[in-house]
Amino acid sequence: MSTTFRPESVEQVAEAVAWAAAEKTPLEVLGRGSKRDFGRPMQTGHGLELSALSGITLYEPEELVLSVRAGTPMAEIEAALRDKNQQMAFEPADLAPLYGGAVGAGSIGGAIACNLSGPRRIKAGAARDHILGFQAVSGRGEAYKSGGRVVKNVTGYDLSKLLAGSHGTLSVFTDVTIKVLPAPAKTRTVLLHGLDDASAANAMQRAMNSAHEVSAAAHLTAPVAAVARVPGVADAGSAVTALRVEGPGVSVDYRCAALRRELADLGETGELHTLNSGLLWAMVRDVHPLLGKPEATIWRLSVPPAAGPRIAAQIDLGNRALYYFDWAGGLIWLALTLTGDTAADAGAARVRGALAADGGHATLMRAPAALRAAVPVFQPQDAASAALTARVKDSFDPNRVLNPGRMYAGI
Repeated sequence: MSTTFRPESVEQVAEAVAWAAAEKTPLEVLGRGSKRDFGRPMQTGHGLELSALSGITLYEPEELVLSVRAGTPMAEIEAALRDKNQQMAFEPADLAPLYGGAVGAGSIGGAIACNLSGPRRIKAGAARDHILGFQAVSGRGEAYKSGGRVVKNVTGYDLSKLLAGSHGTLSVFTDVTIKVLPAPAKTRTVLLHGLDDASAANAMQRAMNSAHEVSAAAHLTAPVAAVARVPGVADAGSAVTALRVEGPGVSVDYRCAALRRELADLGETGELHTLNSGLLWAMVRDVHPLLGKPEATIWRLSVPPAAGPRIAAQIDLGNRALYYFDWAGGLIWLALTLTGDTAADAGAARVRGALAADGGHATLMRAPAALRAAVPVFQPQDAASAALTARVKDSFDPNRVLNPGRMYAGI
């Protein structure tokens, strides 16, 4: 009979994992379950859900430090930061709606475990770059901690870089401390209309290489822009390239005007002010344009920015894909309708084949469980990387009880 443990303390987490290790019984580790279908399906006897391990334990706005229990809802954290006009600069995506959940249902532990990072990653870094310290329980049932509450507090191995993105396969987060930053006083988004993918990639690179401190750059193809539900974007009737500028009001006004002058040779430009800019970038971050295709397989591709247009064109044979670019062209979100040659493998051969010439990696973000069991969800590893991954797993979880096989079969 399957049991879901809901510990209310670090000690209870350690007890549950120690029992599982002794019994060699695998556990499905969950924050609040909002991303349960992200990764390979697992065969686990019991669950370990951290929703009761919740709450903000320390928040010092003047020191830009926030400590929280791992099961704390993202919505609760964002509300507390909003009250102090602060933000998580890595802008974590809310993927709960992608898997049929409610907006804001995810936990901070899940966001860090999946290393979720939004459009500002190209300027502010990924989630793992904002962790000051954490407490966790290894697969042996041993509680430990790394880092602290200040930036320069790491000696030896920086374990936060290792655990962020490990999807709960190495340890169970119980507490996380992150650095936060002031929210920008003003946000505006410069829009370029009607560019094809290659021209948009060039425009984004020009903007990122300019002196205007662009904090996000995305290109919405015409079908994506049409469903964006953002004034100035959905009614554009064409593809839209978006460049975000943030900071003090006078500075933002000046930089937007200068950016529009520098890109005027590319055609018509427009501008979104703070409210609509917020709507647009939340939509880009949370994959909203692809949610209207529930039957489609969703892929996330990390690619060299200059190669993005060619890779997308190679995948989009027969116009069966809906896609857009984030991270100045370095991230492609792709919804692929499965027919013919793509039905058996969720399009993996086509998608990963398109990456072969330029490098990069592709993650199968959403697909039926049968396909996620048959197709590598994460980019396949070479022999050396796979061996290293197995040795790391042995170090943290020798009995393979924490989310076994969620990332790679047999690990």
